[in-house]
Amino acid sequence: MPESTAAGPTTPLPDLEELLATARVVSLPMRVKFRGIMERETLLLQGPAGWGEFCPFPEYGDAEASRWLAAAVEAAWTGFPKPLRHSIPVNATVPAVDAARVPEVLARFGRVDAVKVKVAERGQELSDDVARVTAVREALPDAAVRVDANGGWDVPQAVEALGRLAAVGLEYAEQPVPDIAGLAEVRRRLAGNGTPVLIAADESVRKGDDPLKVARAGAADLIVVKVAPLGGVRRALEIVAQAGLPAVVSSALDTSVGIRAGLALAASLPELPYACGLGTVRLFASDITADPLVPDDGAIAVREAAADAGLLERYAASAERRDWWLERLRRVHGVLAAAEARLADSGEAAEFTGT
Repeated sequence: MPESTAAGPTTPLPDLEELLATARVVSLPMRVKFRGIMERETLLLQGPAGWGEFCPFPEYGDAEASRWLAAAVEAAWTGFPKPLRHSIPVNATVPAVDAARVPEVLARFGRVDAVKVKVAERGQELSDDVARVTAVREALPDAAVRVDANGGWDVPQAVEALGRLAAVGLEYAEQPVPDIAGLAEVRRRLAGNGTPVLIAADESVRKGDDPLKVARAGAADLIVVKVAPLGGVRRALEIVAQAGLPAVVSSALDTSVGIRAGLALAASLPELPYACGLGTVRLFASDITADPLVPDDGAIAVREAAADAGLLERYAASAERRDWWLERLRRVHGVLAAAEARLADSGEAAEFTGT
């Protein structure tokens, strides 16, 4: 969906006052820098079905952020589909740290069978990526290793980098270039030179004007799906079904409340061929639940996650940042309310996911 459109919840949108009544804004310290930040801010909501998380990154516009609010409303006011499985395999996540820090990062995840490694970090060189991925391979010789470039390369850079990294052994490469045409070209060139690396689309699915365009263009072998940016678990399930590609469920640097939604999606998919990127609570120095959703022997059990009053108080954001988030909530609620009204006027079904 484009920036000018909104995605809505799968239940009637609560009044703004109802959301504001339970909204809590926290700032959680990170163990390592991730996406350039050492503090993760998020707004939590409590509804009749439990807790929801609204945490679009600050640079996202209100229309894009509306999908995150739709997901939070689904979690807290509707709840999740009945699970097909009750334990979700997860990968460890290694940020763009120095290779020497890789063992320290991996140690926080315990035993895992898959690792996602961030690459193409601004200000770093390909040699840094090779060293980091090699360090992961040396620490976990039998693990499935995938890399995530967040669209940081152009096509020639991606082909060169993946050619070198393939020697270490890669399961797949996530979003090596920014656009769909580039993904298709990288995939074509890798096949042409015999480089055995699958291509996964992430940003091209969750930030594109059409989440299914990747599949239609033959630009990826699999897709990465995240609950909040896609507007909720049910909307993400629809996208996976329509795309017809294998899916990996990943997080958006969520607290355990957001991870709970990711687990619900992973638990509801008909097939789950890859370990999921849902172990990222290990990157936080603290969480907002007393019993965080973190990996145990390479998997996370599907269970509820409730915010702890003491932790909400301890990590409460400053008054200035709280006011910033509450004002953002007001604006984004307005975007969803307007979309809901347009659908009502058109006589369409109450469940809406964009216009």
